[in-house]
Amino acid sequence: MTFKNSITAKVLGIKKLRHDPERPLIIFRWFGLFLSGLVALGVLMIWYFSRDLPTFSQLENYTPELATKVYSADGKLIDEFFTQRRFFTPLQDIPQTMIDAVLAIEDNDYYSHWGMAPLRFFLVTVKYVTTQNKSQGASTLTQQLARRLYLTPEKSIKRKAKEIITAVQLERAYTKEEILEMYMNQMQFGYATYGIESASRYFFNKSVKQLTLAECAMLAGAVQLPGVYNPYLNYDRTKQRRNLVLKRMLDEKLITIEEYSKAVVEEIKLKERFAETPIDDASYFNEHVRRILYTKYGYEMYESGLRIYTTLDTRAQVMANRAIRAQLPRLQARVNRDFRRPANFRYICPSSLLKEKSLDQIMQNKAFVDSLINEHCRVQVAFVAIDPRNGRILAMVGGRNYEESEFNRVTQALRQPGSSFKPVLYTAAVDNGMMPFYTKLNQPVTVENVDGQGNRWTPVNFDGTVGGETTLREALRRSLNLVSVRLIKDDVPPKTVVQYAHNLGITAPLEPVDALALGANGIKPIEMVSAFSVFANKGVLVEPFAIERIEDRYGNIIEQASPKSHGVLREETAYIMASMLQTSASRGTGAMSRSVYKFYHPAGGKTGTTN
Repeated sequence: MTFKNSITAKVLGIKKLRHDPERPLIIFRWFGLFLSGLVALGVLMIWYFSRDLPTFSQLENYTPELATKVYSADGKLIDEFFTQRRFFTPLQDIPQTMIDAVLAIEDNDYYSHWGMAPLRFFLVTVKYVTTQNKSQGASTLTQQLARRLYLTPEKSIKRKAKEIITAVQLERAYTKEEILEMYMNQMQFGYATYGIESASRYFFNKSVKQLTLAECAMLAGAVQLPGVYNPYLNYDRTKQRRNLVLKRMLDEKLITIEEYSKAVVEEIKLKERFAETPIDDASYFNEHVRRILYTKYGYEMYESGLRIYTTLDTRAQVMANRAIRAQLPRLQARVNRDFRRPANFRYICPSSLLKEKSLDQIMQNKAFVDSLINEHCRVQVAFVAIDPRNGRILAMVGGRNYEESEFNRVTQALRQPGSSFKPVLYTAAVDNGMMPFYTKLNQPVTVENVDGQGNRWTPVNFDGTVGGETTLREALRRSLNLVSVRLIKDDVPPKTVVQYAHNLGITAPLEPVDALALGANGIKPIEMVSAFSVFANKGVLVEPFAIERIEDRYGNIIEQASPKSHGVLREETAYIMASMLQTSASRGTGAMSRSVYKFYHPAGGKTGTTN
């Protein structure tokens, strides 16, 4: 420095700076500390957000929820039980068009990022900070998968951080193809429908392999907001979204302009959602199976992908459904006629209305009468077919319409069997030495009722007749009440009849009184059918069952049916009862099956009527 400059420096009070060789080192140390702090803060944040995230080993064990499938004995899929309806489909079985559509709209640089797209994330973050707009647009396909598999759908910084961490871990654990396969099977479409194959069947009633370009684009467009882009509820909006997907595919050169032009004008042809109940519907049987499974496996049955092979014969089920559909209208019309009679209508007419108007005045309003009859007098039905040799349930109908009432009248209802209970009484008689030619007097007799109050009543025969000594075979053929009552009063005590009923598989509580002879106690229809099967199976009771075997999602058998069988009658007794029931079916109260319905195959059975 010159003398002049030195004087100037002194005048201005400027102190001469000395060269400090330690200064760069100090700056470097502070910078290092700052970077270390940032790294420590980053590690701390990662640790904080990773505390409740899945472990690496958990990420490597992807086991999606799969619906439990129920099959008939002839191999047909008859039902599914699920919280998430899903058909797991390998990536190689998904058309490239479907994959391209998803990537075009959801993550067009999927193969170039490592779980997150930093630039995309930065731009969306800036938008959020400046506008407080939480609309999503930064999530990669891997992040979406992480959110669906392990996280909640809430929109927050904490959840986004967890999403990014999990996505990066997924990219480390799986290949791009494996992640894409998981995503394609995890996509949600509403209606408990998960995965591209399940959605294809739900909306279009066909496999994903059969989808057109436009249909692929529609499904891809629905992934972001399945409730909004729902073709059943928002057809026009869904179509606009589909066309946006097609435009993205065109921009990415995944389709040609010709393909785009054709697909963009294609109408969305959806599967009919509320089709008529199919003739092979087995809803009551399926619900019976579901209850059995839930008792054994609990909630797990909805997500573990079990395969249930049942005893149902769809041919028998079709015949049962047809018979019911043919007969119900006729029976309903008969009931309607009966309840249009004033004496019967009084029982269903509100008592408050009867206080205001006379019965004649009320019945002049035909529309009101019909509505009341329709509400209170709908005929119901119960049908079950069991193979007597092995106990397999072949067909089941628990009511007129499962959508109206899920109550299964085959397995849950206690119904008076009426005269169809008489074979149990006659079984006890035959097994105790009274042969078909054993006679009883066909004359009036007073009996104790089943109400347990000691009340007594005098039954009559259905046809109002009386007679002399009558054989057991003839009495069963004509379903004579008076002979049956005398039999239980004089020869076979009620307690003995109760014991035989229980031996035949009837578990309902039965009152040991004389009226038991006429079927006055409630019994489940399935137990009545099972009891009759003993006569056809030489005295052996095989407990009815519905599930043949159960396999896990990999095809391993985890349960095989082993029906329990018990010899409950002497073979001679079973043979005699089968013979007497054949007489009843061919020449007795069941003969209408021969004359009217032209059923000429060997058969035995017993009718029953209750009031």
